[in-house]
Amino acid sequence: MSSPDLPLVAPQTAQPAPSGGSHQGTGKKQRVRRLSGRDRVAVVLMVAVPTLVVVGLVWLPAIASVLLSFTNWDGVGSLADVKVIGLQNYTDVFTNYPPFKPAVQHNLLWLVVMFVVATPLGVLFAVLIDKELKGSRFYQTALYLPVVLSLALVGFIWQLMYSRDQGLINAVLGTQVDFYGDPKWNIWAALFATCWKQVGYVMLLYLAGLKGVDASLKEAAQMDGANQVQTFFRIVFPVMRPINIIVLVITVIESLRAFDLVWVINQGRNGLELIATLVTANIVGEASRIGFGSALATIMLVISLVFISIYLWVVMREDER
Repeated sequence: MSSPDLPLVAPQTAQPAPSGGSHQGTGKKQRVRRLSGRDRVAVVLMVAVPTLVVVGLVWLPAIASVLLSFTNWDGVGSLADVKVIGLQNYTDVFTNYPPFKPAVQHNLLWLVVMFVVATPLGVLFAVLIDKELKGSRFYQTALYLPVVLSLALVGFIWQLMYSRDQGLINAVLGTQVDFYGDPKWNIWAALFATCWKQVGYVMLLYLAGLKGVDASLKEAAQMDGANQVQTFFRIVFPVMRPINIIVLVITVIESLRAFDLVWVINQGRNGLELIATLVTANIVGEASRIGFGSALATIMLVISLVFISIYLWVVMREDER
């Protein structure tokens, strides 16, 4: 007799363990390490020291300058004897201070030249170096080298070029032009030396921006028939909008705070008047008009804050998107 068919029994699978309860391995709660006393001291010092430096060297002097601009303090005597004169210093700046008008004109000229000459040249050199042509590393280093030099040192270097008796330019041209002393030439000589330094800085900023541009955007533009110039101005340049804003703000601020080079040349006189040199001449000069110089400094501060506020507004709008 044949044995009866046995029922088929499906193999039982193991049931997953309930989720509740304690588990070993990944289920364990990681213990949070508490900071030791030494770590807490280090954190406090890392926050407190930079904060104190910024407050002591930036905010307090700025606030003090604004407050002193409403006084007639000459730096002599105690602050208890200071007399508040309201807006008189500002009125004198705009109506009774002849050097102020040429100083504003020179600062505006400084700004225009930095935008029209230094910035386009920096963009051009950044685009050329970004193509990684032969010797691009050398050119990048050569163009960036002036950036690490102070403007005071730049002034001394160009003195060797501009000197009337022993300068290279006069020796080559066979002339006797006093580029630093003649009011017809000194502002242009100072601007040329400033652009020599500024071009490398602008080049570095745009070179960093070009490295971050998506290569597929350039390829798509080329497939649509755009040449390199059209690709740059219609695709690449708009994409680098944050870099453009940074360069704009830096150029404006550098134009306002232009001081070192001009002070080295002739202390901001004889055709080289700038707002920053007027501030220094009134505060640390023979006149020692602290209140009047503070009013000039406050005017510079307000102009700078306008462009800084625009920059922060643009950056915050970009972050919200």
